[in-house]
Amino acid sequence: MSEFNGDVALAIDVGGTKVDAALITLDGEVLRSTLTRRPTGRASSRELIGDSIRDAAAGALAGLAPGQRLLGIGVGSAGPVDLRNGSISPLNLPTARGLVVAQVLDGLHPGLPVVLALDGTCIALAEHRWGELAGCANGLAMVVSTGIGGGFIIDSRPVTGTSGNAGHIGQIRVRTRDGADPSASTLEAIAAGPGTVAWARTQGWTGSTGEELAADYRSGSPVARRAVARSAEALGEAIAAATTLLDLQTVVLAGGFVNVADDYVEQVAAAVQVSALHPYARSVRVTRSALGGDGPLLGAAALILGR
Repeated sequence: MSEFNGDVALAIDVGGTKVDAALITLDGEVLRSTLTRRPTGRASSRELIGDSIRDAAAGALAGLAPGQRLLGIGVGSAGPVDLRNGSISPLNLPTARGLVVAQVLDGLHPGLPVVLALDGTCIALAEHRWGELAGCANGLAMVVSTGIGGGFIIDSRPVTGTSGNAGHIGQIRVRTRDGADPSASTLEAIAAGPGTVAWARTQGWTGSTGEELAADYRSGSPVARRAVARSAEALGEAIAAATTLLDLQTVVLAGGFVNVADDYVEQVAAAVQVSALHPYARSVRVTRSALGGDGPLLGAAALILGR
C-alpha cells in the first residue's frame, strides 16, 4: 500500500492486448504499488474483456490507503469510442464493440465520476499537463507503435470531436488510395512497426520484428535503413499536413517504434521540413516524449485531475 496521502485518480488504459490500471497523484506520480494489469486480445470474449477491465480497476483500488481520497475514474481506450453513450469499440477487440465502460465499473466506487476518452486524447492530455506540450497552446501528441494514434491540443484544450474520435491520424492517407486495399495507403499501414517490417521483407530483409529491424539499422543494413527512412518520411508528411491545417507549435512522438533508430525523430523532423510548403508549418518543433510508457495512464488520470 502506498505511503502517499492526498487526492488521487484511478486511471485505466484499455488496449488491444492488455488493460492497465493505477492510482495517480495530482503531481502525476504513478503509485507503482497499485499498478495492475490484466489481459485482453482479439480472441477474447466480451465477458473476458469486461472482467479484465473491472479486475484491473479493482486491483488498483485495493491499494487505496486510508489517507488518500479518490476523485474519480478516468478511462482511456483504443478507438473508436463513442462519448455520447460512454462506449468503446476497439478495432483490435471486436467482441467489445459498444461496451459501456461505466456499466462495467458499476459499483466499484459509487458516487464518483467515470470519464472516458480516446487513448490518443489521453496521450495529448498527459503531454500537455506533465510533458513536452506543457505551456503549448496548439500541439499534437502521437504514438507510433504497432499502430499509430494521436490527440490534438488546440487553444490549450483537447479536441475530441463529435463522437470523441478526433485524433485518428493513423488513418489519414499519405499515398494514393489503393482500391484493392483501401487501408494500405494510410499512415498507419506505411509507418507503424508491422507495416515497416512487412515492407522490409518485400525488399529481401529476413527479419520479422521491429527489434530485429532496429538492430539491423544500427549495424548499417541498407534495407533496414531504407525501411526506417520510409516510415519517417510518411510520418513527416502527415505531421506537415496536420501542422498546415492547425498551425501547431509542437508535435510529440511516443511509442515503441520511435526507438527503432536513435535519429528517428530527427528523420521525421527533416521530412516535415521537406513536406511543408509554408514557413509557419516548417517552424513546428518535433520532439520525443519524456513520459515513457506512463503516458496513457497519466492521460486517463488527467481526465479526472483536470476537472
